[in-house]
Amino acid sequence: MYGFVVRDENSSVYAEVARILLSSGRWRRLKKDNPRFNVMLGERNRLPFGRLGHEPGIMQLVNYYRGADKLCRKASLVKLIKTSPELSESCTWFPESYVIYPTTQKSPVAKGRNGLQDLINSSRTDEREEFLESFNGRTESGKGNVWIAKSSSGAKGEGILISSDATQLLDFIDNQGQVHVIQKYLENPLLLEPGHRKFDIRSWVLVDNQYNIFLYREGVLRTSSEPYNDSDFQDMTSHLTNHCIQKEHSKNYGRYEEGNEMFFEEFNQYLMTSLNINLENSILWQIKQIIRVCLTCIEPAISTKHLPYQSFQLFGFDFMVDEELKVWLLEVNGAPACAQKLYAELCQGIVDLAISTVFPLTDTVQKQTQDNAFIKL
Repeated sequence: MYGFVVRDENSSVYAEVARILLSSGRWRRLKKDNPRFNVMLGERNRLPFGRLGHEPGIMQLVNYYRGADKLCRKASLVKLIKTSPELSESCTWFPESYVIYPTTQKSPVAKGRNGLQDLINSSRTDEREEFLESFNGRTESGKGNVWIAKSSSGAKGEGILISSDATQLLDFIDNQGQVHVIQKYLENPLLLEPGHRKFDIRSWVLVDNQYNIFLYREGVLRTSSEPYNDSDFQDMTSHLTNHCIQKEHSKNYGRYEEGNEMFFEEFNQYLMTSLNINLENSILWQIKQIIRVCLTCIEPAISTKHLPYQSFQLFGFDFMVDEELKVWLLEVNGAPACAQKLYAELCQGIVDLAISTVFPLTDTVQKQTQDNAFIKL
């Protein structure tokens, strides 16, 4: 009999994982402050990493990797891509981006005067001047000059502005009072018909305690309800596909897809019918490559293979596709939610691959992993 604790009461993913563990008959749920657990399903930003792995005779497993925020906070991701040799030299799949600190912040930041070296040497480097230089250069050359400002730790479409006015973008960040990323807006997205609508793609990725990387076979397109309008960037329902924005502000929510979600099988059919291509050969191979290089890059910094405790983590990678079928990474979520109809299968996969391989219940674990809905990258 194994024991687990749940410290995140708000995670629907780990609520389902806990239900699966209990239903096996080989796990019991302990009080959340009980130190003698095998598995901790904890809150991402409130984990007692320093106390893990010190209970005699017990292997302990926790559902997050310490340091994974290198990928999962927008400003940290920008810095990682610019300063990691594995990424900076070959990264063509991440939009041009700059980290901007509001001038109202009291804590000191370094101005990025020496480019890459400043980012490497300082944990808090403001790239306002570099952004303005790029913006002005684009204006002079007549290139597309629409940008999006996103709060580094924001979610659900909060703290976002899309604009072709550099002063407006910087004033917006200063008034928000939080570190933001200014990122080149993808002005030529692949659009869905009918409706001439934007979409992004969410892919779920599981990293186990041995740092094996698994991609969930299913993915979801989060779609807009309104036509894409490149002459009006104030209409967020046209430009942002976040469920909360679409559901709250679009009168057409659910008109084209139930819950504004299209799953991979339907998307593959759409691609074959409208563009005579398939999903795997046009888009998925790019998604797999980006996921693999991002997670491999941070492995030396976060791996727990040689620590007294072990980790696993579910990530949500968000992508966009342009009209040339090029895939772009937008951001990485370290505690992703899941489409309702996928919970049971996704969470069973987490149990089979990340938990039951460490704490085996039966001799059928190997078969379970072979039959799993995740594919190893």
